[in-house]
Amino acid sequence: MAKLTIRTIDAIKPSDRERFVWDGEMRGFGLRVLPTGIKTFLVQYRTGASRQRRMVLGHYGVLSPEEARKEARQALALVSKGKDPAAERDKVREAGTVTKLCDRHYTEHAAPFKKPSSAASDRQIIEANIKPNFGTTSVSAVTRADVLKLRHTLRETPISANRTLALLSKMFNLAEAWGLRTDGSNPCRHVERFPENERHRFYSPDELSQLGGALAEAERTAITHPGVIAALRLLSLTGCRLSEVLRLRWDEVDFEAKCLRLPDAKAGARSVPLGSAALILLIDLQGANDPYVIQGMKRGQPLAISYMERAWRRLRDKAGLKDARIHDLRHTIATMAAASGLNAFAVRDLLGHKTLAMANRYVKRVADPLHEAADGVSGRVAAMMQTRAPADVLQLRKR
Repeated sequence: MAKLTIRTIDAIKPSDRERFVWDGEMRGFGLRVLPTGIKTFLVQYRTGASRQRRMVLGHYGVLSPEEARKEARQALALVSKGKDPAAERDKVREAGTVTKLCDRHYTEHAAPFKKPSSAASDRQIIEANIKPNFGTTSVSAVTRADVLKLRHTLRETPISANRTLALLSKMFNLAEAWGLRTDGSNPCRHVERFPENERHRFYSPDELSQLGGALAEAERTAITHPGVIAALRLLSLTGCRLSEVLRLRWDEVDFEAKCLRLPDAKAGARSVPLGSAALILLIDLQGANDPYVIQGMKRGQPLAISYMERAWRRLRDKAGLKDARIHDLRHTIATMAAASGLNAFAVRDLLGHKTLAMANRYVKRVADPLHEAADGVSGRVAAMMQTRAPADVLQLRKR
């Protein structure tokens, strides 16, 4: 057997059946010749389980003999370390691109295991930041340098960058679990996140008055969707999360027990005690033939968060609250509750936070203090916003 060179390969003539010509210098390196005349470089070896494998390197003409020899040498080096280069190549092909990994992450992880809002947030990050940068790249080819480059690209929006890096890291952990990358190869490892300055902004009495005035004006002129106004008032009086209010259904409002019964809040099912101002608001909202408390653009559909955010920016600017966020209403309720003398446990229960979970078993909690706190806090907010003052609590009729 002679060394495979351009001269020796050109001299090989096809026959009426497939034939193999092996290199005279490198054991396992050879050439497959088809009856059609197509010549293909390959490498042959045995795995640790004594299974014989053949791996195609490429066509003669596309690869030169020396280029094919170099690839064969690399493959046989992996075999000497107990690896199976053909299986590794199959794994890469199965993994496909990062776009395919994104789709699999959504269908096999986000959709079945995350809340719909979190899954939707994942999809938004994927479409905005991950697919445009890595979509056509092989899952196994993404390196730490690529991730660092992405982080630098997103440096002007550090919070968005951190959420993107966290999601990307989770996706590559799943890729390892699914056998699409080798264990411990997550390219997001050792990539530092940007520092985040946690905001603790809350509304002052004057700001609540400004907001209340802007809502009253928007209601009077009818230039803002009534669901937006109702949602902001309910957020102001309960401290609920925006998603909780927009998805609140009438069958989750318990007028008799004076609470909201949320079956799928962020920290799990919870009850939200209602003060009298919040109860009066909910009574006023009754009557519409819709399953949702906050009516959306179409019957039977909740108001979209994106629409709510756009409307909020217009109302915020009109109220002169330049840097205010909707979530700051929740901070305001928590701040007022703490200022009224409630301890951390009661504030946690009032707002539905996850903190102090371990201490929960040692604290005896009853509903009355929470209703009292909700009543006092929502009443103060209502007064500051110049909404309906919380008068004496009336006995509510059963629905």
